[in-house]
Amino acid sequence: MSFDKEYFDAGVKRIGTNCVKWDDMIAETGDQDMLPMWVADMDFPSPPAIKEALAKVLDQDTWGYTHSGEADTKALCSYWKRRHHVELDEEAVVMIPGVVTGLKLAVRALTKPGDGVMINTPVYGQFFAAIRDNERKIVESPLLCDDAGHYSLNMADMEARMACGEAKALMFCSPHNPSGRAWTREELAAVVALCRKYDVPLICDEIHADFVFEPHKHHCIMNIEGADERTVMLCAPSKTFNLAGLQQSTLICPNRQIRQSIEQDILACGIRSGNIFALAAARAAYTSCDEWLDGLKAYIWENQRFVTRYIQENISGVRVTPMEATYVVWLDCRGLNMEQQEIMDALYREHVKLNDGLLFGECGRGFLRLNAACPRTQVEKALERMKKALSAH
Repeated sequence: MSFDKEYFDAGVKRIGTNCVKWDDMIAETGDQDMLPMWVADMDFPSPPAIKEALAKVLDQDTWGYTHSGEADTKALCSYWKRRHHVELDEEAVVMIPGVVTGLKLAVRALTKPGDGVMINTPVYGQFFAAIRDNERKIVESPLLCDDAGHYSLNMADMEARMACGEAKALMFCSPHNPSGRAWTREELAAVVALCRKYDVPLICDEIHADFVFEPHKHHCIMNIEGADERTVMLCAPSKTFNLAGLQQSTLICPNRQIRQSIEQDILACGIRSGNIFALAAARAAYTSCDEWLDGLKAYIWENQRFVTRYIQENISGVRVTPMEATYVVWLDCRGLNMEQQEIMDALYREHVKLNDGLLFGECGRGFLRLNAACPRTQVEKALERMKKALSAH
């Protein structure tokens, strides 16, 4: 099978499958014509090899208690070595159901109630929840943004918050959602050095690692010297292969003492890795889907370029943040001189839903996040509706 433009153009029908992106949106808005360009999952069929792996499990005719094992760990480690040139320690691997679960487990293991946990805002909304839900304090270190819309870390601010003891841990997003930054090795080394200097543990979410586009590269935090001392890394096949509904992710922690603390919470809360179908899907994803992924990345990159050109040419007052990674596009709408709710209301009237920038913190005021991981015709239709909604202002 050829995973080319024609393959991804075909997309997949998702209405009526209990999917959050389409069905929950329609139930919430009552609008059958609403286009979902919001939550970060894809409107493409997952790789055929995964479907075949699931079919084999289905053919077992019974699905009793199961467990993750050596094959699951080896598939994961082989994939990360092949795709991202990192040697992961198999003993450091802990199977969990989801990255958000991992964020919360790491916060509990590395801090205590009342401690401050630093995040670089704007950032994925579940970072806030992972801190707040565990009775820790949110410590924001806003990213810097230059005149071209390019984001960078405010290292001086981060150090000041660590030095005074305000931040007892750092929760880091790499690649960064929603800004689309693929952090350089030098940037990551500076972050690790800062954490080591002030003995601040690092929780690194790398769920978007597979969506970094040339000439940029993804640098795994575990490849940075000294990162393994007090670092918890999180990854999953869910974003890359659209498997979020199966719930299978991985927590990687080389520090045995920290890992054992996390495993105690896993035991206490009755958390298990994904079910028998999830494990089979993950193994297939990590061993048999490289060609599909390469085709997907090429398609998404062209979608992102199309979004950038269209907005530059047709929607005055909106600027596309330079994209290095992820399949979501961060749109600066402050040039529209509209209130945030005005923007959202205008889009809803034209039957298109994007993520409200405020979901990523106050730093997201005046912004929108658009999901470009869908067939080109859907992208085109959404942009036409956005133009109609926003150009009148």
